[in-house]
Amino acid sequence: MVLRRLDPLLTRASRHRGVAVLGAALAAAAVMGVSEAAFWGAEKALAQSRARHLARDDGLRLRSLLTAAETAQRGFLLTGREDYLAPVQQAERELPGLLQRLHGQYESSDWAALAADASRRANEKLSELQLVIKLYREGNTPGWQALVESDIGREKMQAVRDAVGQLERHELRQIAQEREAVNRSLTYGRLGVHVLTVLSLAGLAVFLWRNEALHRARREHAEELAQERDRLDGEVARRTSELTELARHLQTVREDERAHLARELHDELGALLTAAKLDVARIRRQAKAVPDIDERLRHMSALLDQGIALKRRIIEDLRPSALSNLGLIPALEILATEFAQRSGLQLKLELADVPTDDADRLALYRLVQEALTNILRHAKAMQVRVSLGEADGWLQLQIRDDGQGFNPEAVGTGHHGLLGMRYRIESLGGTLQLLSAPGRGTLVLAQLPRRQAPAETAEPPV
Repeated sequence: MVLRRLDPLLTRASRHRGVAVLGAALAAAAVMGVSEAAFWGAEKALAQSRARHLARDDGLRLRSLLTAAETAQRGFLLTGREDYLAPVQQAERELPGLLQRLHGQYESSDWAALAADASRRANEKLSELQLVIKLYREGNTPGWQALVESDIGREKMQAVRDAVGQLERHELRQIAQEREAVNRSLTYGRLGVHVLTVLSLAGLAVFLWRNEALHRARREHAEELAQERDRLDGEVARRTSELTELARHLQTVREDERAHLARELHDELGALLTAAKLDVARIRRQAKAVPDIDERLRHMSALLDQGIALKRRIIEDLRPSALSNLGLIPALEILATEFAQRSGLQLKLELADVPTDDADRLALYRLVQEALTNILRHAKAMQVRVSLGEADGWLQLQIRDDGQGFNPEAVGTGHHGLLGMRYRIESLGGTLQLLSAPGRGTLVLAQLPRRQAPAETAEPPV
């Protein structure tokens, strides 16, 4: 259920990130667009304003040149000194270029005619000044005096001043308009940036709110996952504990059944075989005269001896009497001696007398029994060493062989002997390790916590 609820959360998180990225991109594009529009609007207005200032400056320069030239002419006429004519010479040099610029600035506007009239009157005024100076130099006093005393020069100068004044006022109005356009563009850009900033902040607030909600949902899901994991861990621990307890119970039941079967074999079958052997001995004493019967009775007695030996061996396999009567060390020595005789392997024992209880003794004995059986079946070993000791509060049992070894990871299903022993050792609070590699033999290492041995109660011999 938690995983099913997590899928929509991840989908919402992915969609939320996509919307946030798209919103951020749109906001950035909008801010850039508004900023660029304001910049280019202001740039255009400033360029036009610069052109207006240049036109105004040219008009003012035209008036200034003509005024200076007229003043210089009057000074020259009064003194006759040539150095007074420097402003006139400057006007002669600058006036053509200045008039050409004015013509270019007003060529395609409604003020072209006024600019052309101002240029014409300026040329006429300059020509009039030059003519007066020429007449003065030629000594034609009546001629230049007549021109000076006439109103022609004054009218032309006044016409230039009037045209330049109109152009100046026009340019000032245009400059004011361009300044307003610049201010308007900057204001619009400023307002646009402010509005987009507010919208961006609002979007950021919404994003942070939704992001916090998403993180809160993630934390809640993480807590739910942790609770679910803890619940599953507890369930696994409980089931493991139940299985361990069940395995210990099954081992206990199995051993109890073996002990019960051993007692039944000893009490019932042993008594029957012993009574049959006594009956055979009695019959042999009574039938010595018949050779054939005696032979058959001897054969029957041998079979009964074999049956009694088989009964004892089965009883020892089911419930070793040496383990109950003599203890763990003698029982392991007897088991090792019988194994060496049966298998022909060299078996070395290093057994320390350590305190154990009944469950530990039985588990260790069964482990050695299972390990020796596996060595005889699969190991192809020559030597086997069994050691029992104590280290750091733990009982340690080691069964090592020099056989062909194997890969423990590659063992398939169906091998339940050591697996059952592992659960049996773990049910007693211990550990069981199987260490092996191809060509390096095998080591079975079991560890059990050290416990004080309880008072032993001897069972009747079987």
